[in-house]
Amino acid sequence: MGDIWLVRHGETEWSRTGRHTGTTDLPLTPEGRRRAADVAPALAGRAFALVLVSPLTRARDTAALAGFPDAEVDPDLREWDYGAYEGRTTAQIREEVPGWTVWSHPCPGGESAGEVAARLARVVARAEAAAGDVLLVAHGHSLRVLTAVALGLAPAEGRRFALDVATVSVIGHEHEYRALRRWNAPAAG
Repeated sequence: MGDIWLVRHGETEWSRTGRHTGTTDLPLTPEGRRRAADVAPALAGRAFALVLVSPLTRARDTAALAGFPDAEVDPDLREWDYGAYEGRTTAQIREEVPGWTVWSHPCPGGESAGEVAARLARVVARAEAAAGDVLLVAHGHSLRVLTAVALGLAPAEGRRFALDVATVSVIGHEHEYRALRRWNAPAAG
């Protein structure tokens, strides 16, 4: 099995302000575009057997700016569907539902952690079937759930993997076990 390289998309207006951005197709900010381009040197010269990207513009633009304009769109890499909580901050949601987190509470009209994990397990299976390293360009919560799934953890354990915009992470191996080799690294890191 090859390594799974993860890139979270660059900054959008909503990611900058902490608003849950699932299905809303926002563009990158100018800063988000700059930082997405900064990812390119961290990936340059690497041979990937498979490069997949979320269908949302912010991820596709990040992939292109990072040097992968022909990445294959995989709908399973889209961000968590937050339903009625789309566009709201955690603080705003907690005014109505004290203690709410995406990891422990439902998103009315959206997806559960289990539903997100089921589709991301398909992405992990594709990555494991590839003949080498794989690059995935997607979103904060979806990549955190994917990491939990790849490591054999419950989907809610994604809460333990903070992931900033325009960062590079690598899920590799320690002997026969999947293990984090690099996490939440700035593009230049």
